[in-house]
Amino acid sequence: MASPFTRAVQDLLGALTRAETDEDGAAVAAAAARARTLHIPKDLVKTLAAMERAFTASEADLAKLLPRARAKIEPWAEPAFADEALARPVSEIPGVGPRRADSLERRGLRTVAHLLFHLPTRYDDRRALCTVDELEVGSRATFVARVRKTESGGSRGRGGRFRRTFKALVGDDTGTVMLRWFHGTDQMKESLRVGATVLVTGDVKRYRFDKEIVHPELERLGAASEPEGDAEPGEAGEGIDLDALAGVVPDYPSPDGIPPRTLRGFVARAVAAYADCVASHLPEALAEERGLPSVSEALREIHQPEPDADVEALRRCESPAFERLVLEELYGLEVGLALRRHAHTREPALAIPKDGPRTRAAAEGLPFQLTQAQRRSWGEIRSDLSRSHPMNRLLQGDVGSGKTVLAFLAAVAVAEHGRQSALMAPTELLAEQHARTLARLNEATGAGLRLDWLVASRPPAERRDVRARLEAAEIDLVVGTHALVSAGLRIPRLSLAVVDEQHRFGVLQRKALGAKAEDGLAPHVLVMTATPIPRTLALTLYGDLDVSVIDELPPGRAPVATHLLREGEGRRVVELIREAAGRGEQIYVVYPLVEETEKTDLRAAVESTERIRRAFPELVVDLVHGRLDATARSEAMARFEAGETNLLVSTSVIEVGVDVAQATLMVVEHAERFGLAQLHQLRGRVGRGDRPGTCVLVARGGSEESEARLAALLATTDGFEIADADLRIRGPGEFLGTRQHGKLPDLWVADLLRDARLISVAREAALATVREDPTLAAHPGLRYAVEQRWADRLSLVRVG
Repeated sequence: MASPFTRAVQDLLGALTRAETDEDGAAVAAAAARARTLHIPKDLVKTLAAMERAFTASEADLAKLLPRARAKIEPWAEPAFADEALARPVSEIPGVGPRRADSLERRGLRTVAHLLFHLPTRYDDRRALCTVDELEVGSRATFVARVRKTESGGSRGRGGRFRRTFKALVGDDTGTVMLRWFHGTDQMKESLRVGATVLVTGDVKRYRFDKEIVHPELERLGAASEPEGDAEPGEAGEGIDLDALAGVVPDYPSPDGIPPRTLRGFVARAVAAYADCVASHLPEALAEERGLPSVSEALREIHQPEPDADVEALRRCESPAFERLVLEELYGLEVGLALRRHAHTREPALAIPKDGPRTRAAAEGLPFQLTQAQRRSWGEIRSDLSRSHPMNRLLQGDVGSGKTVLAFLAAVAVAEHGRQSALMAPTELLAEQHARTLARLNEATGAGLRLDWLVASRPPAERRDVRARLEAAEIDLVVGTHALVSAGLRIPRLSLAVVDEQHRFGVLQRKALGAKAEDGLAPHVLVMTATPIPRTLALTLYGDLDVSVIDELPPGRAPVATHLLREGEGRRVVELIREAAGRGEQIYVVYPLVEETEKTDLRAAVESTERIRRAFPELVVDLVHGRLDATARSEAMARFEAGETNLLVSTSVIEVGVDVAQATLMVVEHAERFGLAQLHQLRGRVGRGDRPGTCVLVARGGSEESEARLAALLATTDGFEIADADLRIRGPGEFLGTRQHGKLPDLWVADLLRDARLISVAREAALATVREDPTLAAHPGLRYAVEQRWADRLSLVRVG
């Protein structure tokens, strides 16, 4: 479905073609007249108006006019033309001078398109005004009042810095209320005179024993006047009739120095001059089925609600207009993911037959029975490996659900056919733990894998030896960290790349591992995570991956009991440690390690280790942290795994991958400083054997958000419920650390939490489009839009 502007251009080009045959310019003039009524830039309107006059003139020379008109209009039909118009700088909007443009650009509003899609965060319903005595603390209200008194002054803010203030006492027949400003005071002093009548909108707060409104939005009422001083049209100096202000008024996030009404004016002018240039790509049948307006209509409804608009639907972003814009955006993203998925299926990969005797023997020789969920996931992985295009699968499983064993079986299948595998983990400790776990599985099953590991802290001679054997294809499975993607390292027969805890890697690192194969065959890719991802995020962030879920724990594994203690309850922690040690069980005590206070935190962990040793002289206490060299760290973990150490003090480096069956008690100090997923991972380190586990969270202060995290952890041990709670608390932008890792797409309108119900709708529509037209040859506008908006972000999605 093209934009109104594109349809008008096609109409005009058709009229030009007919005029060449009919030798009658009336149809051209009529098409130009229709086109210039659209919400399009003034320079285009001017061109259309001139064309209308030229083709209406009685002396019009069609032989000369037609080729000139076609040369002018044909470029307008290109998809890039409207995009270039929308990419014009905000300074193209009337009233946006250099100072305003700088303020807008600092807020990320650089282009006309940015203004069009700078949607309101709330709406003020001015259809029913209240009186001053009806103002309620904690509510947002609009009322009419007269200025009774004004006062300029100053106060000392934080740090002793002096700041100016301006106050205005306003009221009506029912009472008075104080308005207060802490910036823009000079402008308010000049424009707000005693005796003026104003329309006031703002949040009512309590100040001592009175009510006040800080930085309200004001509209001068009465006869219109010219803007005063540096005020621009629409600021507090302009008088407006009350009837013109009644209705539902959008409220936008406003850059410093730009009053709300001024920003509303800029957005309104952008809508008036550009809304019909915005292309629409959502399938028309879907829009009709859901009763959605066009994109241009949706923009107008959102930015300029009708007098009878449903303000609650607008506030909840549940109106048909919002749905249209959300689906447009999600549909384009999902089309890009579907195209990436389709392209992936065309890459060549080595097909690994399903039932190799060595792989079958390894599966049968495991020292435990696979759970039903593991068997289902292994069947999906094995089926993928048997195809001649690369597997690209996400394996989700809660802490302790047994993902590593499936990576092991896949590596055996690959090695059985003379190929190599690599498993990349985010930390050296996790890489070392994986290497030990895989070695035990290899020995128990007699699979005969040639295993080794590569991390930066291994001695140089050992690293050189591993690199040489890798390049000679003498290693079947190498486990490592980002050292595996270092320049110059060759894995010539790589056919399987396993990326564990993928959200901790940058996208370039993940892509670099997949590029290590040297024979033109793309490796199969298995992405593993013990951080469950809500379905809404998985569909959007990993739309080009197949997903397997291990949604059950091994039999006999009981949920870990979780307790929250506060500062001052240390005696209970001591009792729990003594009880666990008395039963012959092992204990973790974990301290936070936050980057900006790393030295302080590390010192705290070291000092606490000494205090614990003095408090429990009968116990063997050890310390492990990320700054230990590989040998010392490996030896400390080996002692703990062997049961030689009773209590292990650690930083959060043990968060993932550590598997010690006799460890039953986890004490997390300063639990308020950990993320929710991190706490869930730590909790999963205990209770991994036949004895139940206990996790004690010791909170020493915290914020409202940290309290929400702790409450969620106490409420459930289900990883997917934890993930949903984490998504609600942090929002999608922070859920996967996406700023650092480049995963979350730049969504302008859609919110992956709020709009979860629409993601599946957009995905199904996108998959249907790409199934019918895998190259989008019949949808050039859609192809162009996806390439322009999503190509850079989606090109790196391939490896998780």
